[in-house]
Amino acid sequence: MGKYFGTDGIRGVVPSELTPQLAVRAGYAVGSHLGRGSTVIVGRDVRRGGEYIVRGVISGLLVAGVKVFYAGFITTPGLQFLVYKNEWIDGGIMVTASHNPPEYNGIKVFNSKGIEISKEDEEAIEEIMDRETAPSTTSFSDKVIEYPDPINDYIDSLVNFFDVDSIREAGISVLVDAANSVAGMTTPSLLSKIGVRVITLNAHFDPNFPGREPEPTTLTLKETARATAALDVSFAVAHDADGDRAIFIDEIGEIWWGDKSATLMSAYLAKKHPELPKRVYTGVPTSMLVEEFLSERGIEVVWEPVGSRYLSLKLMYEGGIAGFEENGGFIYPVVHYVRDGAVAAALFAEMLAKERVPASKLFSQLPRYYSIKTKYPMSREEAYRAMERVKRAYEGYKMVLIDGVKVFGDEYWFLVRPSGTEPVIRVIVEARSRKQAENVLREVERLILG
Repeated sequence: MGKYFGTDGIRGVVPSELTPQLAVRAGYAVGSHLGRGSTVIVGRDVRRGGEYIVRGVISGLLVAGVKVFYAGFITTPGLQFLVYKNEWIDGGIMVTASHNPPEYNGIKVFNSKGIEISKEDEEAIEEIMDRETAPSTTSFSDKVIEYPDPINDYIDSLVNFFDVDSIREAGISVLVDAANSVAGMTTPSLLSKIGVRVITLNAHFDPNFPGREPEPTTLTLKETARATAALDVSFAVAHDADGDRAIFIDEIGEIWWGDKSATLMSAYLAKKHPELPKRVYTGVPTSMLVEEFLSERGIEVVWEPVGSRYLSLKLMYEGGIAGFEENGGFIYPVVHYVRDGAVAAALFAEMLAKERVPASKLFSQLPRYYSIKTKYPMSREEAYRAMERVKRAYEGYKMVLIDGVKVFGDEYWFLVRPSGTEPVIRVIVEARSRKQAENVLREVERLILG
């Protein structure tokens, strides 16, 4: 993790950590890195501090001589798609802290393909942020151009990727939990245009996120799950604050982690797109069931470090059916090479229409494991020491060390890794039974907390 950039952009508590001055420096550094005369599009979600951060970022870009287009309120994948679609755009900046708690905001930077910039680019930008004290030229831009109708430009471009006739004929209905943020502008619109009956929840803007925490999890979605069962819809989809994650709830109100839904959608995409390599890319926190289920269908599973950019680049340069994360990030590469919660929702609706069975029936096909996901507050240095204690305690076990410490035991596994977005260490445990998972967690917790 860099000085300013974490796993997914620059993030901090507003205004004490992500200050106006930092926003200006970041904008100027990105503009300087791209070069005078470049074109950058900027957008934001609903979070507190978004207005001053946007103004700071844009100020820095203008001083760096960059031509700026402003998309206003938009999801992260919506902004990424606009970069990807328009060859004349050299990069994008999204003001968001994604799934982080309400007191956070952040800055995500995308390259000309709409993908998160590389570590090398991040390091170069950080160097400029620390080096530059004032512009060395009197030449700068002073005009911000409003991007015309960004939401409809994005949504209308997606419709043709889905079988509208089959979806409409199936009579699919969906509850969309938009987390009081920008996904309320995109997912309901896309689903309606492909023939889905939509009901919305937490769809009004509120930077305090009164409906629930921005991160969609089994804990934060309990009320949404109850509403799903009561409303008699085909399924529900819940997003994070910038709309790149999608967690699904079946028609009886059971919440399913992203790797479960992604496994089903990957198997479906293998049939929909036989021309694509039968391969998926996923992060190390994903479940054992992914490989167990997909390998039986001739689909290769490739494990990558945490971070969607690794999945995006693999899909772009090596090809595959999909890329996904257990947190609800899903990449449908035929559309574009980034996580997109609205696209995932539309694809799930299409899958239900084609398979002609309830969502709960589809999920019942998957092997059953019991998962526990938790986190413990600690500094990054403490987290690294905790990981070393875990490695020593489980010496001799099969391990994957590409991102944190993933240990495989007898019908269980666990992952311990420091967060790249907040000062915590994350732990995921999965086992065949709840009792076994809880026993493993107790032992791991003892090691982590010293």
